[in-house]
Amino acid sequence: MSGAQGSSAPSRAAQSSTADWSRAYGRRVLFTDLLVLIWVVFGVQIAWLGFDSNLATNTNDLRLNYTGISIIVILLWLGALAVFDTRGARVLGVGSTEYRLVADSSVRVFGILAIAAFLFHIELARGYVLIAFPVGILFLLLSRWMWRQWLVAQRRSGRYSAKVLLVGSPASVQHIAQELARTPQAGYRVLGATVSGGQVGTLPGSGVQSYGGFDDILTALEQSGADTVVITSADDLPPERVRELSWSLEPGKQHLVVAPSLTDIGGPRIHTRPVQGLPLIHVETPTYEGRKLWTKRAFDIVGSLLLIVLLSPVLALLAITVRVSSAGPVLFLQERVGLNGRPFRMVKFRSMAFDAEDRLQELSNLDRAAGNDVLFKMRDDPRVTPVGRFMRRFSLDELTQLFNVLSGSMSLVGPRPPLQREVERYEARVHRRFLVKPGVTGLWQVSGRSDLGWEDSVRLDLYYVENWSLVGDVIILWRTARAVVGSAGAY
Repeated sequence: MSGAQGSSAPSRAAQSSTADWSRAYGRRVLFTDLLVLIWVVFGVQIAWLGFDSNLATNTNDLRLNYTGISIIVILLWLGALAVFDTRGARVLGVGSTEYRLVADSSVRVFGILAIAAFLFHIELARGYVLIAFPVGILFLLLSRWMWRQWLVAQRRSGRYSAKVLLVGSPASVQHIAQELARTPQAGYRVLGATVSGGQVGTLPGSGVQSYGGFDDILTALEQSGADTVVITSADDLPPERVRELSWSLEPGKQHLVVAPSLTDIGGPRIHTRPVQGLPLIHVETPTYEGRKLWTKRAFDIVGSLLLIVLLSPVLALLAITVRVSSAGPVLFLQERVGLNGRPFRMVKFRSMAFDAEDRLQELSNLDRAAGNDVLFKMRDDPRVTPVGRFMRRFSLDELTQLFNVLSGSMSLVGPRPPLQREVERYEARVHRRFLVKPGVTGLWQVSGRSDLGWEDSVRLDLYYVENWSLVGDVIILWRTARAVVGSAGAY
């Protein structure tokens, strides 16, 4: 494999700054971890026991007080966070791995402390331990979350990201470039590409600058200032050349990533197993039955019942407002398609004029002329009443769907419930969304709401169907609350 081995000073500086940002960010996180642990551990000690409380032991040669124990706990906790690599560049800022490692390492510290207290006959105050560790974990996670919000904002501006050179066929380069551009918070910024065929110039349909073919990879790294090579397809790049490429990259400064031909697969379903130097990727097939499904149903029942009770005054007020503000019934019942393609009656507060259905065909023709062939969504729909517009802005008209959840026809989180006329226009692959119950909210709700196009709506719904989990449902519900309050709302 040929290409310039050296690099100019500006390129070195660019690569160095990109390589160093993760270490600088890690040091900032370390500092806040230390502040959190000092505040929590000593705060609990002072509130529960006082500053200089003596510690009871059954060993005459051992003299300890809680201040010393607090210092030991803080140092041990910091050490565990380091050993479990909770501040590693591969986990900081994206995914749930960082949070899981923080929780796991904290639990290990609790176990080590319990074992040490048993072996050395140290009688630790139960309140000191049982308050310090849960509170410590909570505030560690909160501080990491706050740092992540800052990092995401930086990455959306193009900073604090790996500088990527894509390597593969023009089609695979275009696909990976679009996926990475869709999620800038993941921290990969595409600067260029080298493609099979050796094309030079902007690749059609992607806007990515190509620097030539596979023999020009090292030169392209220097010219673009990239520090991460992402192989998007290996059909024209045999294993020997990939290995040679990895050897030619500068250790610690330049990185190699291989992107398999998999998209919309959740992390928990992917497992890597090396066999004789061959990294095999195991992808678990999604399941739609058994304990996991029963747990989701129990979560739906408890969650919907609790929300109905808490929101009952709001539901009553909305019902009265709809009734007195315009002619027509309070509730709007509409047939939608649910689990396994079976129809059900979805309940909503009426947000339109009573003759809205009669005027639908005329308006849908206008919307289809604007380029939307399946979904009917009009920003300034003349059929919506003033009260209905307010309810739609904050999704208040959908609160009655909690009764659908309680009855079992819907779930709190799931794909968008479609109309029968929409289903008739579906491609075969889109019917996979009927493998789970439709939801009051979902990825489509927290990723753009009414501004999403048809293809994005399908992609998000199918991603949820393939990768749903109870933890993911909780996260989507939290993001829904933020989207409803903080966005421009639905229409």
